[in-house]
Amino acid sequence: QVQLVESGGGLVQAGGSLRLSCAASGRTLTNYAMAWFRQAPGKEREFVASINWRGTSTYYVDSVKGRFTISRDNAKNTVYLQMDALKPEDTAVYYCAASSRYYTTVRASYDYDYWGQGTQVTVSS
Repeated sequence: QVQLVESGGGLVQAGGSLRLSCAASGRTLTNYAMAWFRQAPGKEREFVASINWRGTSTYYVDSVKGRFTISRDNAKNTVYLQMDALKPEDTAVYYCAASSRYYTTVRASYDYDYWGQGTQVTVSS
């Protein structure tokens, strides 16, 4: 089993930055595709970004392109989401996810087997 723990969320003003971390335990993530999803109040969970097992390929939802950067450090078994130029509409609970079935940048939530508990990101205007 894989356990994922997110950290780094918080309250920030519009235009600010946050860096989310997702630390994994129980199994190495070297062969897993990883992703970040988010869920705002009253809305469905939304794909944000994904990264392939080697960290050489990434994919982003259009609304965060140019502002968010996903990366991974396989030696530390950790995935990151650098969020810059934050907007109030980025406010959500952010979830880290791992896929044991795919190496590439898959985007559907059902492609991911393991999920963290989430970390709250609140962007004030």
